[in-house]
Amino acid sequence: MGEITIASIAAEKQDEIINDLMRAYGQDILQLVYAYVNNHAIAEDLTQEIFVKCYKSLDTYKGKSNIKTWLWRIAINHAKDYLKSWYNQRVKATEDTILSLSVSIDNVERTIIQQDEDAQLAQAVMQLPVKYREVIYLFYYEELAIKEIENVLEVKENTIKTRLRKGKALLKNILEGSTWMNV
Repeated sequence: MGEITIASIAAEKQDEIINDLMRAYGQDILQLVYAYVNNHAIAEDLTQEIFVKCYKSLDTYKGKSNIKTWLWRIAINHAKDYLKSWYNQRVKATEDTILSLSVSIDNVERTIIQQDEDAQLAQAVMQLPVKYREVIYLFYYEELAIKEIENVLEVKENTIKTRLRKGKALLKNILEGSTWMNV
């Protein structure tokens, strides 16, 4: 997908731009939102709402940042708003599976062990408070640079580094079975 500019927004139909954004970033946004809400069905619903919100506010995109950064900012804010919502606080949805990976016929044992380790890691990441979970996700899963995370989260570089360090320490404690809540 070519870079979206203010001129292209004016020249193209918004429907085409949103379709391009959904094709290019839909899965990434879904994974990002899932990292916040830890429920696949809710993440899918929120992802749809995010693209509707993006469609309605596409004319407010000023081109000061990359379109992906702008879209991620919307997604993160929407996910955080959901986490603070009355609905999320009062209604508990059923949990869905943490990871589903395909099993290779050649090496079933190794695949099962890897799945178990991945599931334990994903579950441990999901136990982290949101401020640590989001930097861990963006840095390790999305492989964003610290500077990109700074733009997406709108927090200082040193704060991101501190959260990464503290998040890794919390993950280590969780994975070792200690009581990380007291940290």
